[in-house]
Amino acid sequence: MKIFKLFLVLVTVLGLQLSAKDFSKMSKHPTLLQSGKAKMWCHVCGMSLKMFYKTSHAVKLKDGSARQYCSIRCLVVDYPKIKDRVKEILVADAKSGKMIDVNKAFYVVGSKVKGTMSKVSKVAFSREVDAKAFQKEFSGKIVSFKEAFELAKKNLKADMMMLNMKKKMMIFPKGKMIYKKMCKSDVDGSKFATIGELKSYLMSSKVCGDVKGKKLQMLALYIKGGKEKTKGARISVPKDAKCPVCGMFVAKFPRWVAEVVLSDGKKLYFDGAKDMFKYLLSHKASKKSILVNDYYHQVAINAKDAFFVVGSNVLGPMGNELIPFLKQSDAKTFMRDHNGKKILKYSEINSEVVKGL
Repeated sequence: MKIFKLFLVLVTVLGLQLSAKDFSKMSKHPTLLQSGKAKMWCHVCGMSLKMFYKTSHAVKLKDGSARQYCSIRCLVVDYPKIKDRVKEILVADAKSGKMIDVNKAFYVVGSKVKGTMSKVSKVAFSREVDAKAFQKEFSGKIVSFKEAFELAKKNLKADMMMLNMKKKMMIFPKGKMIYKKMCKSDVDGSKFATIGELKSYLMSSKVCGDVKGKKLQMLALYIKGGKEKTKGARISVPKDAKCPVCGMFVAKFPRWVAEVVLSDGKKLYFDGAKDMFKYLLSHKASKKSILVNDYYHQVAINAKDAFFVVGSNVLGPMGNELIPFLKQSDAKTFMRDHNGKKILKYSEINSEVVKGL
């Protein structure tokens, strides 16, 4: 009997631990109010409305058209452009799947369920009893649409920074790889008004093959927003190149590579900016060029134009590193997110700074 009771306790505990992960935002039969070839994707971010239906919102405009979003966050992004034309705003009832008037909805914010395009989740219900049942299982606070909307507005800047970071670190590099491998010809993202329209074109034209799901999303985001930002290339390193400071094979660490070209044309490769500065500070020979990889965009930039973050919790091949960025704004974002101590320009990095690492 004791063993049986213990089994029941374990089942209950495990059930509670897995419940937040098991909550699915997907609907097999979503209500799509917008029309056209791109109707199955969020008007703002291009995410699948089927996959994120239980957090989806929609607006009916005065001209009879409609727009649909994967989340209240994307509604907040688009709202300033359409607020004078909005007739009605709807949200999916996470219980029944029906689209309901937002002003009659009960929102549970800050639950254990992962947010859609936001750090803070916001899930709506048509009945307060359903909202309370969800709150009991996943925690959170029950609020009105107005309160949820204001919270989404308040968190928008932080959410945008989080999403931009994800694009720079993961989505754009992967999208670029898919683009180079799959696309038969160049695709101009500026010709498409939304990510959804671009995805529709990619699927129908097959210009990039039969790409679907997450790969299609990453590819479209890269073409639409990351293609120009990631223009350029990393520093190309011979496989047998060794760092003249530590002796490591540099090609194994492409994210961290730095390059110094001497006046006689000889190229030296380093497994990080720190070792590069060690060399530069101890060798006075004239240099033709000094390059580092922008940490976010992973393209070669002139080291003398870079902003270097010092003292962060991100480690390179040789431990503590000088993290380079072309834009000071990117350096500030990185410093804040990774506990960096300060930002230095090329001319400010001396022996004391390097020894401190």
